[in-house]
Amino acid sequence: MTIKVGDQLPSVTFRVATEDGPVPKSTDEIFKNKKVVLFAVPGAFTPTCHKNHLPSFIARAEEILAKGVSTIAVTAVNDPFVMAAWEKASNAGGKIVFLSDGNAEFAKAIGLDFDAAAAGLGVRSKRYSMLVDDGEVMILNVEDVPSKADKTNADVLLTQF
Repeated sequence: MTIKVGDQLPSVTFRVATEDGPVPKSTDEIFKNKKVVLFAVPGAFTPTCHKNHLPSFIARAEEILAKGVSTIAVTAVNDPFVMAAWEKASNAGGKIVFLSDGNAEFAKAIGLDFDAAAAGLGVRSKRYSMLVDDGEVMILNVEDVPSKADKTNADVLLTQF
């Protein structure tokens, strides 16, 4: 079943890269008592994700935070080392929190996973953006096509709250 507006996020553990190695971060640690913008990409460094989707959130981070959002986070079905390299390569440090969903546990738990095995990519997350308030999904946008970021970019999300 796909998550929808009004649903609570499931309890899942992400991994976040630190100088001391990957550390677990629960959904409670990320979302409890906070307003969070979360967006997902099918893969770090992939063309649309790297050149379009992530940059939209980096460019509009201050505007998003000015609307009372405490955290902007991105998740992908990549390991924490790849996510850390992507954060560094994107100059997104301090603006976006990079959450590794390496085993697609979160993507599967919210019903927004898809099988990209035919392209050699295994299970991936669909591209989406959401506003979450204290663990409850308030806004949810999901792309129909993985290579597009038309419905899920920061510009669109900013018009919705």
